[in-house]
Amino acid sequence: MIPTQDASARKREIDEKLKQEQDTLSFIRENLEKSDQLTNSMVSILSSFESRLMQLENSIIPVHKQTENLQRLQDNVDKTLSCMDHVISYYHVAKDTDKIIKEGPSGRLDEYLACIAKIQKAVEYFQDNNPDSPELNTVKVRFEKGKELLEAEFHSLLTRYSKPVPPILILDMIGADDELDTQEEVTLDHLPETVLQDIICISGWLVEYGRNQDFMNVYFQIRSSQLDRSVKSLKEHFRKSSSSSGVLYSPAVQNKRKDTPTKKPPKRPGTIRKAQNLLKQYSQHGLDGKKGGSNLTPMEGKDDVLDIEIDSYIHCISAFVKLAQSEYQLLTYIIPEHHQKKTFDSLIQEALDNLMLEGDNIVSAARRAIMRHDYSAVLTIFPILKHLKQTKPEFDQVLQGTAASTKNKLPSLITSMETIGAKALEEFADSIKNDPDKEYNMPKDGTVHELTSNAILFLQQLLDFQETAGAMLASQETSSSASSYSSEFSRRLLSTYICKVLGNLQLNLLSKSKVYEDTALSAIFLHNNYNYTLKSLEKSELIQLVSVTQRKAETQYRELIEQQIQSYQRSWLKVTEYITDRNMPAFQPGAKLKDKERQMIKDKFKGFNDGLEELCKIQKVWAIPDKDQRDAIRQAQKRMITQAYRAFLQRYTNISFTKNPEKYHKYRPEQVEAMIERLFDTSA
Repeated sequence: MIPTQDASARKREIDEKLKQEQDTLSFIRENLEKSDQLTNSMVSILSSFESRLMQLENSIIPVHKQTENLQRLQDNVDKTLSCMDHVISYYHVAKDTDKIIKEGPSGRLDEYLACIAKIQKAVEYFQDNNPDSPELNTVKVRFEKGKELLEAEFHSLLTRYSKPVPPILILDMIGADDELDTQEEVTLDHLPETVLQDIICISGWLVEYGRNQDFMNVYFQIRSSQLDRSVKSLKEHFRKSSSSSGVLYSPAVQNKRKDTPTKKPPKRPGTIRKAQNLLKQYSQHGLDGKKGGSNLTPMEGKDDVLDIEIDSYIHCISAFVKLAQSEYQLLTYIIPEHHQKKTFDSLIQEALDNLMLEGDNIVSAARRAIMRHDYSAVLTIFPILKHLKQTKPEFDQVLQGTAASTKNKLPSLITSMETIGAKALEEFADSIKNDPDKEYNMPKDGTVHELTSNAILFLQQLLDFQETAGAMLASQETSSSASSYSSEFSRRLLSTYICKVLGNLQLNLLSKSKVYEDTALSAIFLHNNYNYTLKSLEKSELIQLVSVTQRKAETQYRELIEQQIQSYQRSWLKVTEYITDRNMPAFQPGAKLKDKERQMIKDKFKGFNDGLEELCKIQKVWAIPDKDQRDAIRQAQKRMITQAYRAFLQRYTNISFTKNPEKYHKYRPEQVEAMIERLFDTSA
């Protein structure tokens, strides 16, 4: 029973589950049917929408295309109208710009250049699109007219505002380099800033569109003229300043100018005036105011003019360098870079040629001076040559990039000056050696000969230009050492040259001394000249320069001087021989003398008196300008004569050899000393 119940229950359970599954299946079927219905409805709707959308698209696309075409047509019309206006404007350019072009660019450069730009575009348009149209010729003519007016404005601005640099400002520029405490650099404003900007603008346009270099020629011609006028105005300034005040402004030592320029005399140690001043100084200090025998006459007026010319030329050289530097700086703003060096070369030619011509004239004047044996005039070359060589590095820097002919002008002038200077030095040395022995040219009092003073003064000038003079001498050397001479080499050459001049002078003086018939006067003459030479060497640096090649020169001169003193002293032997005991017997005081013995003593006294009077009379007018030497020679003579005279008097005072002793015993020893003290003194 139990199994039957279990089976029944199991069956019922299965039936219930089956029923549930069937219900579920029915629900799913219903839902699927509903889903199919909805899907069919959606497909129907979508099909309907697609159909309507296709109908709409078929209606809209043609309208859109038509609208797009209309818009394109509108744009083309607008562009065509714009192009027509632009093209028509080219036909009106000549008329629109006529007034401005005719009035020119003065005062409204920017507006004028804008008009030129319009004309240029019109020219380009007609050339590209209608080259045969009459309008092309019209705008071409207008463009050329505009360019001509721009070039005229360029010329006008440069001419109107380019002025020579004032001399005082140039001197300030030169002086600024010599001042160690300069607070501000001196600059030049050749053109006002606004004018400069206009010129730069015009030159830029002419470079780009002008298609010619005429404006560069205009530029260098105008600026070249102003550069030359600036240098000439400085030269004229020196001339006027010297004529009005006699004092020149020189920037060698100056303070910055506040209200008025500081004026100081130029320092030019190589001038003839300095030679005369040295001579005067030596006369006052070294020769005690007595420089006889020299026929030099002061020529202060001529020397002042010479100083002015030297100082003027030296300053003009320095001014040219500074002004050229300033001109090149200005030129770089205006001239295209690839034309700058050539334009600058042309710009400086006139001023440079004038300076070189003046330098050549100086060389020619020196050559003429040598021909007439005026060697002192050649000294003008020394300060100029020294300055040229000092300035040459800066000069070369300024001329970088210029033509070789331009660069070689200064070296050629330096070479010419060195050659003529060396010739003058050599011929001067020969002239010292060959100066003729003429009696009328000899100092009557045996003082320093003009040849000696001239030679020493000439040599003293070389001290201020040792390197320059040495370079002159070295330039004539052909040895390998001269090709690259050093300062020491040139110093030795100069020392050798000075020794040569002194040697020639000594030989000539020996020859001249033979003109004198009196050997004592000849000795005084040589003594004075040797002493003058030695003192001059010692008072200057000449002795140091001489000692470079001749170390014992000073000792040799002192020996020569002493020899001449001894030679002079021998002239008194004819006086002292009367008061010696030679050939005289011994006399006892109080003894009676024979007539012959008395006469011998009388002859002694008479010979001494006459000889003393004669020598004092003759030698009184002789000259020993050096006070120390004069006093020393007098003292030596007084000691020698009075010592012998006192001994002579002592021997014959107590011997009766005459009834009139005052006739023979004319002078006391003190009187003899006084007479000797008046030797070499015409005022005594």
